[in-house]
Amino acid sequence: MARVTTYLVQAFVAGRGAALKADKPIACKSADEARRKAERMASTKLGVVAYSTTGDAELGDYDDEPVYFFKIGRLPPDFTD
Repeated sequence: MARVTTYLVQAFVAGRGAALKADKPIACKSADEARRKAERMASTKLGVVAYSTTGDAELGDYDDEPVYFFKIGRLPPDFTD
């Protein structure tokens, strides 16, 4: 199977205490669509990130580092630089 780029939007809401809870990731068709969705969600979520990852789903072989193209608000350490 060929390597495919997947575009995702991940939002975060308040969890217990100061923790963040991840919403279900939203798959998008392009980076532009992911950015637009993330921008719209930013006013209602504690944090939002839009990113892409490239890999071969059949082999489970994905790039080590996703490419982040939109970040706003409170994010877990995995999503910060």
